[in-house]
Amino acid sequence: MKILFADTAHPFLKHSLENAGHECYYDDLLTRETALSIINGFDGVVIRSRFRFDKEMINACTNLRFIARVGAGMENIDSEYATSRGIICLNAPEGNRNAVGEQALGMLLCLLNNVIKADKEVRNGQWVREGNRGTELSGKTIGLIGYGNTGSAFASCLTGFNTRILAYDPYKSNYGNERVEESGMEEIFEQADIVSLHIPLTEETRYLVNNKWLHLFKKDIYLINTARGKCLNTADLVKAIIEGKVLGAALDVIEYESVSFESVGDRPEAFRFLIESDKVILTPHIAGWTFESNLKMAEVLFEKINALV
Repeated sequence: MKILFADTAHPFLKHSLENAGHECYYDDLLTRETALSIINGFDGVVIRSRFRFDKEMINACTNLRFIARVGAGMENIDSEYATSRGIICLNAPEGNRNAVGEQALGMLLCLLNNVIKADKEVRNGQWVREGNRGTELSGKTIGLIGYGNTGSAFASCLTGFNTRILAYDPYKSNYGNERVEESGMEEIFEQADIVSLHIPLTEETRYLVNNKWLHLFKKDIYLINTARGKCLNTADLVKAIIEGKVLGAALDVIEYESVSFESVGDRPEAFRFLIESDKVILTPHIAGWTFESNLKMAEVLFEKINALV
């Protein structure tokens, strides 16, 4: 097949596809306009997040057999329309799930033990012990919203911490095991001390976490989001933190991110609050962004693409 790399990927993917007999083309300056003009000459395209693969782009592809995304989320691809046109949509959630699980655990431990706050204080000459007394993860109930690749990976990372894990996933069944209880949202609202999002961004999940949702929890909670920024209403989260309903938040994703995830656009008052709050830990969309996952995602996509021959 003739394959266009419209975005960056680990070199393994291009080299392996070429060794398997495919022709691969990559332009690191490729724009959406250029892609529209040349995409018709390719059998497949590999993308990440440089631009959206919408109906206009899909309509320009009369020969395309597949769209492969180097990552897990597919919200920048109109996959329903692509499928209706006979185009196969591929992604690689198996490649970065472990990295996301480890990041979620690391951020949670930092949040519960005031690690970021304490580190800043020590560097500024302050030695505050009582003000940084931590909270143990042991004995807590953790609610996982979504139990796919990353939700199950996070659950695996929690093994050994003596936690109770409740997982809600309306699109799966019979996934409970020795470490995870298959649960409804009612039980999570009633029991959870910590809530972690592991869901794709869809119309169903857009701003799922809002003021009403947060106040359905019986307990005051800690919140983790390593999924997508727009699954969470930032202004409502800030309100809940001020009220004490949310005791702390670990956010790897922000609703104000650009389409490419490479920058933050608008910086409204809610975002400024997050930056200034010592109850919030922020990272720049790097859950799943490890050296190992970079290679693993390329390996996964190679197998999936080459299987189409």
